[in-house]
Amino acid sequence: MRPLSIPAPDGVIDALVFVPDGAGPHPAVLLFSDIGGLRSSYHDKAQRIADGGYAVLMPNIYYRSAAGQVVPAGRSFRDPDMRNMLLGYAAHLTPLAQARDFAALLAAIAADPAFADGAIGTVGYCMTGAFALRLAALHPDRVGAAAAFHAARLADGNDPDSVVHAVGGIAARVYLGHADRDALMPPEQIAAMDRALAEAGVHFTTELYKGALHGFTATDAPVYSPAADALHFKRLFTLLDETLGDSSVLF
Repeated sequence: MRPLSIPAPDGVIDALVFVPDGAGPHPAVLLFSDIGGLRSSYHDKAQRIADGGYAVLMPNIYYRSAAGQVVPAGRSFRDPDMRNMLLGYAAHLTPLAQARDFAALLAAIAADPAFADGAIGTVGYCMTGAFALRLAALHPDRVGAAAAFHAARLADGNDPDSVVHAVGGIAARVYLGHADRDALMPPEQIAAMDRALAEAGVHFTTELYKGALHGFTATDAPVYSPAADALHFKRLFTLLDETLGDSSVLF
């Protein structure tokens, strides 16, 4: 793990790079943390993906508000005061702000020798599942694979900024792994997202993780499910291995 400072229109994004053992470069994966931001459980997740043969870039999504780990050690993003703080930080992450960040992150990947040329993969969790899909829609020439796990509000009918309205530009393969009985992604939103992807002609897979709760991949959360987490890695590696190994088949 090494730090990387990335100039962006709204400031400097502090990010982390994870690589496997052995000589690079390696296919790039852009990983967005869940609402809790950068912390050891997501360091472990990023390194696990890197150990599968990928160079992983994980930015601090809250760089406009704070650097590094924003939830102090010993505290939880589920604590009411921490949650209120994070929701305040997240309010800055509008679609336009995301678009500016995406351009900066892609430029950093292109400039860093750890990352191979060609299509990249992206994955988001909780609220950043939408980030992964929006990135794929805005940069179809760069993103070959996009995944979202226990994603939140992908198809909120009351939100004109919901990513469900933006999926028409996606050329990547998409995988969505939903938590069962997830109030943040109820069945009607799952169905609405599936319809939008199908109507856009996106190659996608949707899977319901029976018995899993929202946040099932977060090892530091009480809802963590080892079985669902293992399945998440299996599905993610299948997607990445089948798409990033030969980017010429993607477009």
